[in-house]
Amino acid sequence: MKYMMLIYVTEADMREPAPGVMDAHLAVTREAIERDAYVGCDALEPTAGAVRVRVRDGQVVRSDGPFAETKEVVGGFYIFDCKDIDEAVDLAAKIPAPASGWIEVRRVATIPGWDEAIADMRAAARSVHA
Repeated sequence: MKYMMLIYVTEADMREPAPGVMDAHLAVTREAIERDAYVGCDALEPTAGAVRVRVRDGQVVRSDGPFAETKEVVGGFYIFDCKDIDEAVDLAAKIPAPASGWIEVRRVATIPGWDEAIADMRAAARSVHA
């Protein structure tokens, strides 16, 4: 089962990470790899560069960020393939987040036929570009 760990931090924490944060991220990533649970992870840029896209009555409406009057934003994420929620929570507890931040753990939804449809599209795209 795949789980997404959303890392909530302040914009200030994104600009100036605490000492040792990168080493802590590398440690949890290493552990996830050793458990064969690692799928991917990345940091996100600050919300000032974000764009919100909505389609209303067939028209694309684009808004520049930031969007919400909140103190914390999603600063990054991990995706782990865990045997259950307990393993996901165990790994999430090791992800560094500042004292004012938190980690949200959410199971990735399984949509029947989705992976097969994507595989078919990739195969078709490869044959066009071959």
